[in-house]
Amino acid sequence: MKHTLIQRLAALGMSLTLALGLTGCNTASLPDDLELGNTLVVYFSATGNTENAARAIAEQLDADLFEITPADPYTSADLNWNDPSSRVSTEHDARVAGETVTVELTQTTPDNWSSYDTVFIGYPIWWFEAAWPVESFVQANNFTGKTVIPFCTSASSGIGNSGELLAQAAGTGTWLDGQRFSSGVSESDIRSWLAALEG
Repeated sequence: MKHTLIQRLAALGMSLTLALGLTGCNTASLPDDLELGNTLVVYFSATGNTENAARAIAEQLDADLFEITPADPYTSADLNWNDPSSRVSTEHDARVAGETVTVELTQTTPDNWSSYDTVFIGYPIWWFEAAWPVESFVQANNFTGKTVIPFCTSASSGIGNSGELLAQAAGTGTWLDGQRFSSGVSESDIRSWLAALEG
């Protein structure tokens, strides 16, 4: 997603403010002795790219899978960031203006949530942030005692500080550095990343 220079500067300023004010959670690089334990892969996918990555991760780890599903699904027209009146554009403008944008979900907490030790959270990048349905998900759940590993898909944007912003929104859990994949990420790329995670 692209935006104007003014919007970029506003978003950057907001991101830096949030990143500097992280409280109630940890962010850390990958530990050498990472033990995944019982693992859940959570994802929101607008066009299928993040879903493909999430399914590949879940398959490699034999992990459970949970899709974040908005009660009001995003249509192709909603996702048209070139249209200033589209849903994502107006929601983004509201966020830049400091308004809270909460996306109602069909299910906020996965079944057996308390049983998971590690949670991978996947999302597309929207204006250098995690797609906001993911923020609504993390705000609705308690990550205490869980290791959280963000991952994202994008055509060109990096993961930036989207993971740190989600950690801020969650307020709990140990959040590790995340990973960005291209829209057409291969299973071999995911295997290599997971192998590095597990040491």
